[in-house]
Amino acid sequence: MYYGFDVGGTKIEFGAFDSDLKRQATERVPTPGDDYEQLIETLAALVAKYDQQFGCEGTVGIGIPGIEKAEDGTVLTVNVPAAKGRTLRTDLEAKIGRAVALNNDANCFALSEAWDEELRGEKVVLGLILGTGFGGGLIVDGKVVSGKNNVAGELGHMRMPIDAWLHLGENAPIFDCGCEKKGCIDNYLSGRGFEMLYTHFYGEEKKAIEIINAFKEGEEQASEFVERYMEMLAMVFAGLFTGIDPDVVVLGGGLSNFEYIYEEMPKRVPKYLLSIANAPKIIKAKHGDSGGVRGAAFLNIQR
Repeated sequence: MYYGFDVGGTKIEFGAFDSDLKRQATERVPTPGDDYEQLIETLAALVAKYDQQFGCEGTVGIGIPGIEKAEDGTVLTVNVPAAKGRTLRTDLEAKIGRAVALNNDANCFALSEAWDEELRGEKVVLGLILGTGFGGGLIVDGKVVSGKNNVAGELGHMRMPIDAWLHLGENAPIFDCGCEKKGCIDNYLSGRGFEMLYTHFYGEEKKAIEIINAFKEGEEQASEFVERYMEMLAMVFAGLFTGIDPDVVVLGGGLSNFEYIYEEMPKRVPKYLLSIANAPKIIKAKHGDSGGVRGAAFLNIQR
């Protein structure tokens, strides 16, 4: 059995999957606020419970909104205070007596989609999240590519490419980022960035869904803004696709529900690619909120 934990700021979701990757158990429990020992105990208790239920020792994977520091295994995270600065993976391994795989929740999202039955034959799958932030995960031959520092896939903290920057015009904003840098594409492509750009250009605050609905109703200002955003998105995507050259790109996050993206990207992206390159297939994520726990469980799968 493959066990997965999606550890979030308020809840921990557990999932158990069989050898056919079908879910056989689900459980949700509150995330201990800042009590690290209780966090370890909670995870270990769920492992023991389902070991007994299934009569085996399942493999264990954890997805968390953070990054494990390569040098010492401590976790960099804001949303799970109990785990911040702690060696979560190795401490849980000592508690349950088996190996534990741990990875960023965006990587788990991408891995979940890559192991969907329809995509298992694809060599390179790029998952991109257009949510509160913009990030992603890179899957090659069914495995997460984490990189030397476990930051591969942190695409939101690349700088805006020059053509996308110039496309925003003379009054282009330079947004500060939570990573303490400026001009990160996280603040332009994300749902939050979508709203920030609208406010910058039109001087009024609107939720992304309000802007999208106005666009669908043919409102001139919203249409102008969406046109500007789509072309910028195509420029940034083309740069990422040139560097990674994925077979398929899976979009998740709230803004990924904007169907116009899937109409426009196949038409807009190719003109910014190398002349010999074809655009990858761009599709909407299939597994939604369950992607985190699925991907965490699949961290231990060998293709």
